[in-house]
Amino acid sequence: MVGSHCCGALYGVNSVFSTVSKLEGAQNQPGAIRRVLVVDDSRLQRRILVSYLKKWGFEILEAESGEQALEICAETMPDLVLSDWMMPGMSGLEFCRTFRELPQDGYGYFILLTSKSEKNDVAKGLDAGADDFLTKPVNSGELRARITAGDRIFSMQQELSEKNRMILDTLGQLQAAYDTIDKDLIQAKKIQESLVPERTRDFGAAQVSLLLKPCGHIGGDLVGMFSPAQDHVGFYSVDISGHGITSAMMTARLAGYLSSTHFDQNVGVQGHDDQTYSLRQPEDVARMMNSLLLAETGIEEYFTIAYATADLRTGRVQLIQAGHPHPLVLRRDGSVEFIGKGGIPIGLLPDVSYDQFETELKPGDRLLLYSDGFTECQMNNGQMLEEDGLVELIRSCASGQSGQEFLDDLFWMLSRSMSPEQGMDDDVSAILFEYEGN
Repeated sequence: MVGSHCCGALYGVNSVFSTVSKLEGAQNQPGAIRRVLVVDDSRLQRRILVSYLKKWGFEILEAESGEQALEICAETMPDLVLSDWMMPGMSGLEFCRTFRELPQDGYGYFILLTSKSEKNDVAKGLDAGADDFLTKPVNSGELRARITAGDRIFSMQQELSEKNRMILDTLGQLQAAYDTIDKDLIQAKKIQESLVPERTRDFGAAQVSLLLKPCGHIGGDLVGMFSPAQDHVGFYSVDISGHGITSAMMTARLAGYLSSTHFDQNVGVQGHDDQTYSLRQPEDVARMMNSLLLAETGIEEYFTIAYATADLRTGRVQLIQAGHPHPLVLRRDGSVEFIGKGGIPIGLLPDVSYDQFETELKPGDRLLLYSDGFTECQMNNGQMLEEDGLVELIRSCASGQSGQEFLDDLFWMLSRSMSPEQGMDDDVSAILFEYEGN
């Protein structure tokens, strides 16, 4: 259902982890100052600085004014700038401020050369974007120390820029992986919806309606019905443990076990020599499904189910409840009754017996099977809906509704009442059996 696209997406995620490993390795690849721009209107001062810098192996650029320095920066951006503060025309302070506004890939370390030492002057320099200061006349040892300190900052900035670039690349890969998985999940949702081809079916003496609302693209709830023989119908509500892809794949497997079209594959249907079919007892169906699931190797999921068979001639309904919420009988006179004894979910323990029970419906009575997405939904008051809340929710629905209209209204009422912070955090499903008699 998710297929090769998902595999490609997972490969993309693996590439992301590889990129993260490179990020950690980048810490051992420090950058270094290589290109230095010397800006001073004094040729002598420039010669002194250049001689130091060449001896230390730096690539040198020279400018005699702030204006000329900006022209150089437009073509070749330096790693480090040594600029005099007091220059005719554009001062070093103005040049620094303009330098910081230039578009550049990395960071340029800026040292102002000045005879100023007043705190206000230092504050002005820092405000303009200077990183450090050197007092003239420049001492070679102090200059080397300041460049070394700048080199450490420059290296960290280079490393940070590289990490940012790699993070952006990583986010791009994650987005691509997400988009691929999301596309597959949308297709998976369509496939899962095809497992419930009809939402309402009229059997003459009764009508069966289905509600299936996954909390995500795909879900682990399943509802369905089938009628292999005249005047008899089977219907079920299933809730797979967990959420997501695994649960959705399990619903596909269970839809095959309870197929509405291929009765020879349906464990709820028994074939006869005369090519006719009949419904098996619900307790036998639960036992068979439990054995089938436990026989599957590598499957850790289990599921709860409420499964019923109905005789449309008499209104007699036989049921099993395996860990699923208690079925609810809605009588024509307005009374309600929860029925069932609980039971152990399918796929947990071997050799489990399931207690079958029954109820008799009169014309106008209804039977509701539902998942715990209803009763365990968190409401605005912070409490779960539970069984009493479900009854109140049903009574708040518009009167006279039946079938799909009733289920849709019930879900709408639930959505209005649920906590906006919590939202819909579980699949919601239900099946409504309405008995009208002959």
